[in-house]
Amino acid sequence: MTLDPVHVDGIADLAGRLARRVDDTDHDDLARTAFEEFLDPLRADGRTVIEPLDECRLRSVSVDDVALIDPPYPTVHGLDSGTINPTTFKNGLVLDVAHAAMAAEPSDLDLHRARSLVTTVHANDPTLALETDWARGDEGYFQHKILHAPRVNRYAEGVVHALALYLAESAHAIEHADAVDDCLLLDGPLYPKELLNWQDRDAELGALTTEAKPRSIVENYVHLVERLLDRDVAVAGFVKNPSPKLITRTLRAHGVGAPWVDDTAFFTRLLEPEGDDGGRPTDRLTFTNWFRSRGGSDRTLADDGDALGVERQRDPVDYEVTFLVVYDPREDLCYRVEAPAGLTRDPDARDRLTRQVLRDVATARGPPPVVERADALARIGVDEKAALRRKFEERLDSPFVRTYDDHRWGEEF
Repeated sequence: MTLDPVHVDGIADLAGRLARRVDDTDHDDLARTAFEEFLDPLRADGRTVIEPLDECRLRSVSVDDVALIDPPYPTVHGLDSGTINPTTFKNGLVLDVAHAAMAAEPSDLDLHRARSLVTTVHANDPTLALETDWARGDEGYFQHKILHAPRVNRYAEGVVHALALYLAESAHAIEHADAVDDCLLLDGPLYPKELLNWQDRDAELGALTTEAKPRSIVENYVHLVERLLDRDVAVAGFVKNPSPKLITRTLRAHGVGAPWVDDTAFFTRLLEPEGDDGGRPTDRLTFTNWFRSRGGSDRTLADDGDALGVERQRDPVDYEVTFLVVYDPREDLCYRVEAPAGLTRDPDARDRLTRQVLRDVATARGPPPVVERADALARIGVDEKAALRRKFEERLDSPFVRTYDDHRWGEEF
C-alpha cells in the first residue's frame, strides 16, 4: 500500500476544501437556459452549427414501458471494427491491424462468419512498395489487404490506426450493405470522425485529408449512406463515449460561462433527473430532440462542406449529421446517436429510430445488443494481439519497440 490512512484523510480534506469553493448548484439553471435560449439555433462565425429538427425539448420514457414495445424494425444489423493498436518495429515500420465484422438480429451465422481485415503500414523508406489489393480466404467469407499509409514526420501511429480502423469498417459495410434490410447501427459515429478531425489538429495531418487514401475511406461512408437511404434502410451510429465540444466551445464564444468540460457533461447535467428526496430516480430514460450538427468535424459533411472532394449523388443536405442524446440514469451514462439528415428529417423515420434506440438501451441497460454483438465479433483479444505481434516479429525479422509499460505489464498491453 502506498498511501497510509493519514494520507487518505489528507486528500479527503483537500477535496472538502474544493467542494466549499466550487458551487455547482446553479449549473442546472444555466444548462436549461443554454438549452432553451441558445440551441435554436446555435451560430458560430456566421454559420448555423446546431439547430433542432423540430422543437427544442427534453423528454422521458418509462424504462419498463419502452422495453416492452414491439421492435420497430423486423431486423437490425450492427457493425464494428477492432485493432491490435499501433505497433512500432525496430526496422522503422509502424503498423496496425483492424478487423471488422457485422452482426444481425435475428442471428445470421453466415454474415457473422464474414470478416474484413486491413493491415496499415507506415514506412519512412520511400522506395518500399507495400500495398496489396484485396484478397480472399475462408471460402470467400474473409477479405484482407495491406494499405501503405502516406508518409508523415509525426503522428505515424495515429495515422495507421485511423486508416486501418475506418477502412476495415467501411469496406466491410459496403461489402455487406445489401444484407441489411431494415436498420444498420454502427458502433461509433456515422462518419470517420477521428480522420475528419485531422483537418483541425495539425497542418501535416490536415494535408493528409486531401490525399487519395483518406478520401477514399470517407467516400466509402458517403456511399454507404447513399445506398441505404436509396433503399429506405435506416442507418445510424451509436456513440458510447461521446466527447464533442462544439456546443460548450460555442457557448463560451457567446459569453456564456459554460462550466462543462464537453457537450456530454452539458447534456448529462441537463438530462439527469432529480427525485423529490434529492436522489436520482432510475425508472425513466431521458432524451433530447434531434439536432442537426454542422460544426466541428461535422462541417465536412454539411451541405456547404466539401466532403473532402467526394462526389455526393444525393442532395448534400441528406448527408448532414443529426444527433439525439439519451441519458440512462441506471448507469449515469449519456449516449449520442447519429444519423444522416436524409433519414431523420422525416418525422416517422425519426420516431422509429428513436424508439428502437430507447427500447435497446432500456432492455440492455447499455448499448444496443446488436452493437455489442458486433463489438464482440470484431474485438481482437489480448492473447490474439500478443500472438499477432509475435508473428509480425518473426515475418519482419525485427522486434517491436518495447516500452517500460510493456516490460512492467507484459507485452500484450
